[in-house]
Amino acid sequence: MAAHIIEPAGFPVSDRAFRRAGMDYLDQVRLTRHVSWAKFEEWRREAGLRLVLFTTKGATSYLDFRFGASDILLFGRETTGVTDEVVAAANARLKIPVKPGLRSLNVAMAAAMAVGEALRQTRTVT
Repeated sequence: MAAHIIEPAGFPVSDRAFRRAGMDYLDQVRLTRHVSWAKFEEWRREAGLRLVLFTTKGATSYLDFRFGASDILLFGRETTGVTDEVVAAANARLKIPVKPGLRSLNVAMAAAMAVGEALRQTRTVT
Protein backbone atom coordinates (compact mmCIF):
# COMPACT_ATOMS: atom_id res chain seq x y z
CA MET A 1 0.00 0.00 0.00
CA ALA A 2 1.24 3.49 -0.75
CA ALA A 3 0.67 6.33 1.70
CA HIS A 4 1.33 9.99 0.94
CA ILE A 5 1.66 12.57 3.69
CA ILE A 6 1.10 16.19 2.80
CA GLU A 7 2.84 18.63 5.11
CA PRO A 8 2.00 20.09 7.47
CA ALA A 9 0.54 16.87 8.81
CA GLY A 10 -1.93 16.86 11.68
CA PHE A 11 -0.01 14.11 13.49
CA PRO A 12 3.62 13.28 14.29
CA VAL A 13 5.46 11.85 11.30
CA SER A 14 8.79 11.06 12.92
CA ASP A 15 10.16 7.58 12.28
CA ARG A 16 9.78 6.71 15.98
CA ALA A 17 6.10 7.75 16.05
CA PHE A 18 5.40 5.83 12.86
CA ARG A 19 7.18 2.73 14.11
CA ARG A 20 5.08 2.75 17.27
CA ALA A 21 1.78 3.29 15.38
CA GLY A 22 2.59 1.03 12.43
CA MET A 23 4.15 -1.81 14.39
CA ASP A 24 4.84 -4.76 12.08
CA TYR A 25 3.11 -3.24 9.07
CA LEU A 26 5.19 -0.14 8.45
CA ASP A 27 7.71 -2.01 6.32
CA GLN A 28 4.85 -2.91 3.96
CA VAL A 29 3.90 0.74 3.29
CA ARG A 30 5.49 2.84 0.54
CA LEU A 31 5.57 6.23 2.24
CA THR A 32 6.00 9.47 0.30
CA ARG A 33 6.04 12.94 1.82
CA HIS A 34 5.02 16.08 -0.04
CA VAL A 35 6.27 19.38 1.38
CA SER A 36 3.02 21.20 0.56
CA TRP A 37 -0.44 20.86 -0.92
CA ALA A 38 0.80 22.62 -4.08
CA LYS A 39 3.61 20.09 -4.56
CA PHE A 40 1.22 17.18 -3.97
CA GLU A 41 -1.26 18.59 -6.51
CA GLU A 42 1.52 19.09 -9.04
CA TRP A 43 2.55 15.44 -8.63
CA ARG A 44 -1.08 14.19 -8.75
CA ARG A 45 -2.02 16.15 -11.85
CA GLU A 46 1.11 15.03 -13.70
CA ALA A 47 0.23 11.43 -12.84
CA GLY A 48 -3.40 11.94 -13.92
CA LEU A 49 -4.85 10.46 -10.73
CA ARG A 50 -8.37 10.95 -9.37
CA LEU A 51 -8.66 12.51 -5.91
CA VAL A 52 -11.38 11.07 -3.66
CA LEU A 53 -11.94 13.14 -0.52
CA PHE A 54 -13.56 11.68 2.58
CA THR A 55 -15.50 14.35 4.43
CA THR A 56 -18.42 14.56 6.83
CA LYS A 57 -19.85 17.11 4.36
CA GLY A 58 -19.84 14.67 1.43
CA ALA A 59 -23.14 13.96 -0.31
CA THR A 60 -22.33 10.44 -1.53
CA SER A 61 -21.82 7.40 0.68
CA TYR A 62 -18.54 5.61 0.09
CA LEU A 63 -20.60 2.42 -0.26
CA ASP A 64 -22.35 3.86 -3.33
CA PHE A 65 -19.15 4.98 -5.06
CA ARG A 66 -17.26 3.06 -7.73
CA PHE A 67 -13.55 3.14 -6.85
CA GLY A 68 -10.74 2.77 -9.36
CA ALA A 69 -7.48 0.97 -8.68
CA SER A 70 -5.43 4.17 -9.03
CA ASP A 71 -7.66 6.47 -6.95
CA ILE A 72 -6.11 8.58 -4.22
CA LEU A 73 -8.16 8.45 -1.04
CA LEU A 74 -7.66 11.62 0.98
CA PHE A 75 -8.48 12.10 4.65
CA GLY A 76 -8.16 15.43 6.44
CA ARG A 77 -7.45 16.29 10.03
CA GLU A 78 -9.95 14.99 12.55
CA THR A 79 -10.33 18.41 14.13
CA THR A 80 -10.47 20.73 11.11
CA GLY A 81 -10.93 18.64 8.00
CA VAL A 82 -9.40 20.15 4.87
CA THR A 83 -9.23 23.59 3.33
CA ASP A 84 -11.68 24.90 0.71
CA GLU A 85 -8.85 24.60 -1.83
CA VAL A 86 -8.60 20.87 -1.16
CA VAL A 87 -12.38 20.42 -1.35
CA ALA A 88 -12.42 22.21 -4.71
CA ALA A 89 -9.61 20.02 -6.08
CA ALA A 90 -11.35 16.74 -5.20
CA ASN A 91 -12.91 14.78 -8.03
CA ALA A 92 -15.34 13.18 -5.56
CA ARG A 93 -16.43 13.97 -2.00
CA LEU A 94 -17.57 10.95 -0.01
CA LYS A 95 -18.93 10.37 3.46
CA ILE A 96 -19.04 7.37 5.73
CA PRO A 97 -22.58 7.34 7.08
CA VAL A 98 -22.97 7.19 10.84
CA LYS A 99 -26.12 6.98 12.92
CA PRO A 100 -27.54 10.46 13.63
CA GLY A 101 -26.42 11.82 16.96
CA LEU A 102 -23.16 9.87 17.02
CA ARG A 103 -19.79 11.51 16.66
CA SER A 104 -17.83 11.04 13.47
CA LEU A 105 -15.24 8.28 13.19
CA ASN A 106 -11.57 8.93 13.88
CA VAL A 107 -9.36 9.21 10.82
CA ALA A 108 -7.67 5.83 11.30
CA MET A 109 -11.00 4.00 11.46
CA ALA A 110 -12.37 5.96 8.49
CA ALA A 111 -9.26 5.21 6.43
CA ALA A 112 -9.41 1.50 7.26
CA MET A 113 -13.06 1.28 6.23
CA ALA A 114 -12.55 3.26 3.02
CA VAL A 115 -9.41 1.43 1.92
CA GLY A 116 -11.06 -1.90 2.66
CA GLU A 117 -14.03 -1.03 0.46
CA ALA A 118 -11.83 0.33 -2.34
CA LEU A 119 -9.72 -2.84 -2.31
CA ARG A 120 -12.82 -5.03 -2.22
CA GLN A 121 -14.25 -3.26 -5.27
CA THR A 122 -11.05 -3.24 -7.28
CA ARG A 123 -9.89 -6.67 -6.06
CA THR A 124 -6.50 -5.05 -5.65
CA VAL A 125 -4.03 -6.13 -3.02
CA THR A 126 -0.87 -4.09 -3.40
